[in-house]
Amino acid sequence: MGRNVLVSSLQNASFSIVFQIICRCITFAINAFIVRNVGREVLGITNVRLLLLESTLLFLSKEAIIRSALSSRHNKQCSWAQLINQLWITVPVCFALTLPCLYIWLNWLSAVDAIYAEQYRFGCFAIAFSCIIEMTAEAPIFVGQVFCFVKLKVILDTGHIFIRSFIFILIVLINKDITIYAFGIAQITSACTIIVGNYAFYYFYIPKLLQYRKDLKKVDDKYVLRDQYGQHFENMDDFPFVSIKQMLPGVLPNPNSMFNSDLQTLVLSFAKQGVLKQVLTEGEKYVMSVSPVLTFSEQATYDVVNNMGSLAARFIFRPIEDSSYFYFTQTIARDSALAEQKREMVQEASDVLAYVMKTVTSIGLLAFVFAQSYSGTVLLLYGGADFVEGGLPEQLLRWHSLAIVLLAPNGITEGYMFATNTSKQIDTYNYYMAFFSVTFLLLSYQLTNWFGPVGFILANCCNMSFRISYSVFYITKHFRSIGMNPLQKSLPGPMYLSVLIVSGIVCKVSEAYFSGRSIVCHLLVGVLCTGLSVGTWSFENRDLLRTGLARYRTRKQSLTPSETHVN
Repeated sequence: MGRNVLVSSLQNASFSIVFQIICRCITFAINAFIVRNVGREVLGITNVRLLLLESTLLFLSKEAIIRSALSSRHNKQCSWAQLINQLWITVPVCFALTLPCLYIWLNWLSAVDAIYAEQYRFGCFAIAFSCIIEMTAEAPIFVGQVFCFVKLKVILDTGHIFIRSFIFILIVLINKDITIYAFGIAQITSACTIIVGNYAFYYFYIPKLLQYRKDLKKVDDKYVLRDQYGQHFENMDDFPFVSIKQMLPGVLPNPNSMFNSDLQTLVLSFAKQGVLKQVLTEGEKYVMSVSPVLTFSEQATYDVVNNMGSLAARFIFRPIEDSSYFYFTQTIARDSALAEQKREMVQEASDVLAYVMKTVTSIGLLAFVFAQSYSGTVLLLYGGADFVEGGLPEQLLRWHSLAIVLLAPNGITEGYMFATNTSKQIDTYNYYMAFFSVTFLLLSYQLTNWFGPVGFILANCCNMSFRISYSVFYITKHFRSIGMNPLQKSLPGPMYLSVLIVSGIVCKVSEAYFSGRSIVCHLLVGVLCTGLSVGTWSFENRDLLRTGLARYRTRKQSLTPSETHVN
């Protein structure tokens, strides 16, 4: 495709960060409302137990298929018809997974109180149904991702979050006793919104594209049509669909077999890895649900703190990780050695990896330093005095900041590794993932019995340390053949680290002095120290910022009209 992958990846990351901020703000507001008005036990049921069911079904149903389809599309290993057919497999897969999952969630996991039993049962079925119908939108979502319809994704994602939140809050305000019912109804509505929004876009988009092609044949000049159509269709010569029906399975003309064997092999490799990755990602919630180590109220406390401690990961790290993975899959070929690929593309990928690693690591350290002085203050403002009573939430958030330091490099290094691994390498890593998963679950159970909820965080830190070590080893070995090592340039500079240490000391003194006197003054000190730290990082990395900005502007200006694409 004649599109700039790096620019599209940067746009995707920036828009995703904005979306994550909006989404998290809404979620935080809803959680605070539930904590203060409904109770922590209900929050534990919805945010831990029911959202774990949703995460399990969605991840296992589509993650492997989407990742393999992206790679296969880049390498042009299979036709669009085969890709569409493969994407629709997510629907029966999700349906098949709902049967054992519902049985486990309703019969095997620790029981909820009798007062919530009927609502909990409805919530489980509502989550399962919403996941199944959401899978029917994977084909248009994938098409939008491949053709870099970034704004479409952000608008639809934001819209369905607002609709889900509006319906949930409206029902709860009418009757607080049916909060779990409201949660299930809101999930089903948001899934329907995703389906309608994606198909509606292409229902109107495709006829306009076809009319543009028809008019282009008449005038034989794209520039004549620019005033009428803008530049939205000038890069859509390879758009394969002439009807929305062709996004359904078996409709798009296919001279080859219905499915591609190489794509199926890659899907199986990612599927085995996906099960293990899901255990590693949501392991603490599985332990909470299977073993009664924590009550639902304690689970809610842990979940609130975990979400708050994961702000950097959700706002910044995850969007950057997703966009970086997309960029690396479109830049580096899986089945070819780096020495056999274009030198300039490999050099660009190396630079991007180093710059992104330095940025996210610096953010992780910033979060760790300031969490030591502001955890109690933030939690007090969020949940009130009753929520922070006893000191457990504050202790959890401070420990969680250590996990943020490890989350930063873990997501990027694993993203590069997954984007460039061959099927054989993915299968090999699956064995290591199995070891990491078992170790993580055992550590979670044992450390939780020793240290309470903090044990989950410590187990997660150990797990991420193992994974980072493996990813770093792979990246170093991968670039060694061409004499590069991007990780050498990925550590923050000494000036930034020195300012962070001084800022941490100043903020601890501020906490000791202003504690119980003036929260505003304490927050003001934190704002000033944060600004100083960010300013120091910007000064120390001014060449990096100039280079990145210049490269972005150069690429944008160098795009010819035929290379411009719809966002």
